[in-house]
Amino acid sequence: MAPITVVEGRRLPLSNLEKVLYPATGFTKGEVLHYYATVAEVLLPHLRDRAVSFLRYPDGPDGQVFFTKNVPPGTPDWVTTAEVPRVEGPSRMVLVQDLPSLMWAANLVTEFHTHQWLVDTPDEADRIVFDLDPGAPASIVQCCEVALWLRERLAADGIETYAKTSGSKGLHLLAAVRGASSERVSEYAKSLAVEAEKAMPRLALHRMTRNLRPGKVFVDWSQNAARKTTATPYTLRARPEPTVSAPVTWEEVEECGSPGRLDFHATDIAARVQDYGDLLAPLLDPDSAGRLP
Repeated sequence: MAPITVVEGRRLPLSNLEKVLYPATGFTKGEVLHYYATVAEVLLPHLRDRAVSFLRYPDGPDGQVFFTKNVPPGTPDWVTTAEVPRVEGPSRMVLVQDLPSLMWAANLVTEFHTHQWLVDTPDEADRIVFDLDPGAPASIVQCCEVALWLRERLAADGIETYAKTSGSKGLHLLAAVRGASSERVSEYAKSLAVEAEKAMPRLALHRMTRNLRPGKVFVDWSQNAARKTTATPYTLRARPEPTVSAPVTWEEVEECGSPGRLDFHATDIAARVQDYGDLLAPLLDPDSAGRLP
């Protein structure tokens, strides 16, 4: 029988705590749960009021990996859910609003992915995101070059940008916006991706065309579509090692000379939060949101 843990008055059965989920490092499910409990204070605000898609990997990244968008069977009745619009019709999805819900979800072994809009206002985007994805032999080093150009370009339109690692090969840029639909934000993001390609033709690419990718950075603007989700800040990733989609400073982006400089694991994050706090906290302040030109 799974051990029962009480989290803020909620009883949670936590299973297979000794199971190794990341064989490359021996990182166990118990350590995954400990990680999420440790970073909950900075993670939860980025999940709150957003419908969550779960990318589950219950047997580790080498096992079956699958998306769960609808409310999973067996979800406790105290976990908040909401009906959200989908192309195929309304769907009920999970909202991770508090620590018990976070620990319940973490016990499923999942990446957390969220939309660029809040569940109460699905017709208005409150984020713009760029997923900078390098094609080998390009790496996150080249992503940083593109990120710095995009930061300056967005600043010219009065939009303050923040960065985090993808937890995989690339870099994510995020900014708070207001007063625009996901469609309008997507159009604007695409226009900047096109501009980036024109400004840096040997480095940036706005199209996903595979044969164009080697040695370049794909500026994926399509994540702004209302139906799309992106890895939430601080989520663990289903990679060979327990890497994290970790917020980074612009100084770290500017000084990145090798891929390892921006490679962060679960064991690195508590110290970074202690040193920096939540580097993405300004995204949560409505007064800091910019307007598209």
